[in-house]
Amino acid sequence: MVLIKTSPTSRTPNPTLKGHKLLLTLPRSPTPTGFAEALKAKFPDLEVDVHYHEGIMTAPVLADETWKDVTILVTFRAFPEKVELAPKLEYVQLMSAGANHVLENEVFREGDAVWCTANGVHGPQISEWIISTYLAFEHRIPQYLDLQKQARWDRGDMHSIEDSADKTVGILGYGSIGRQTARLAAALGMKIHAYTLHPRDTPESRRDRAWAPPGLGDPQGVLPSRWFSGGSKEDLHAFLSSGLDLLVVATPLTGQTQHLLGREELEVLHRASFPDAGKEGDQPQQQQQQNDGTSADDGAPASRRGRTFVSNIARGPVIDTDALMAALREGRIRGAALDVTDPEPLPDGHPLWSAPNVLITPHVSGASTRYAERVLAILLENLGRLAEGKPLVNRIDKKRGY
Repeated sequence: MVLIKTSPTSRTPNPTLKGHKLLLTLPRSPTPTGFAEALKAKFPDLEVDVHYHEGIMTAPVLADETWKDVTILVTFRAFPEKVELAPKLEYVQLMSAGANHVLENEVFREGDAVWCTANGVHGPQISEWIISTYLAFEHRIPQYLDLQKQARWDRGDMHSIEDSADKTVGILGYGSIGRQTARLAAALGMKIHAYTLHPRDTPESRRDRAWAPPGLGDPQGVLPSRWFSGGSKEDLHAFLSSGLDLLVVATPLTGQTQHLLGREELEVLHRASFPDAGKEGDQPQQQQQQNDGTSADDGAPASRRGRTFVSNIARGPVIDTDALMAALREGRIRGAALDVTDPEPLPDGHPLWSAPNVLITPHVSGASTRYAERVLAILLENLGRLAEGKPLVNRIDKKRGY
């Protein structure tokens, strides 16, 4: 049997995947029809077992006996309870881009299997959510929709609407979502600042080695005009001080990134909105545009309202919720779009619902009718690599947790 836990050079090619059993635990819809049959055609000796379940947040209840011969598992949340139940398990393909929900799983921590994420499946739809919510905010779409419901023709503060040309987007976590967001933002004429934990000082280091849909993203890492990196608070603050109109939070949730953005970081964004403060008669462009008194509903004077719009599609706890609400109330940031919250689900009546200048959706930015199709494309890629004895894509570093 091929053991993918060994080094790539010691793996023996196994073109038909003889001796392997694949267990697919899939939501019923929308799953491409005939996929199991296509797998069998490409890998004729691969045994395929499919279990369907309702929705991505539920998992099928599988008998302990199910796991004993499984070597490859594709799943959202269905796992053997103990390592001993799946003694042959070698490769786990998560259907989620994040791995925070498995970090404390016994099979993940103590087993020898290689675990891979579905990194890359979310790039198209989440980047569209990021850009669409930002544009909706800037073009007052929520307000105009409210007016439409009232059957009122009111152009309101149309003279304060700003377009995106020459604005700057800072992407905190330049992975597949960040790279596709950069592609869309660049098409709007925006400048890109990228932040990564590790330095990307050479063209080779800036390449994307994760899976991505063909023709999308920034595979060569050429879109950012500035790169920032590092794990210290000073490194992060240098990035936040670089003049950001849109901050995209796309970093994994780990012990190091919990509350990565707190009151101090949001204050850094606010101070960076006024780089020429203290110079008489010299105000930022946005400040000049808003001195007619047309400010948002945050109660802050238009002349002191922050420049940065914050978009969080990572995980809620990356941002300190109390600090975020305070920044919104005080006008220290321009606004926020949140597809993730802390707590989540956001309880009825929570003050974040009524915070000024915030757009909230219930963790749906990753939804797409093509989700399963892309996950299964990653699986095909990795099964081909497994058959050829090559390293797998999107492999999780168990020490880092992503």
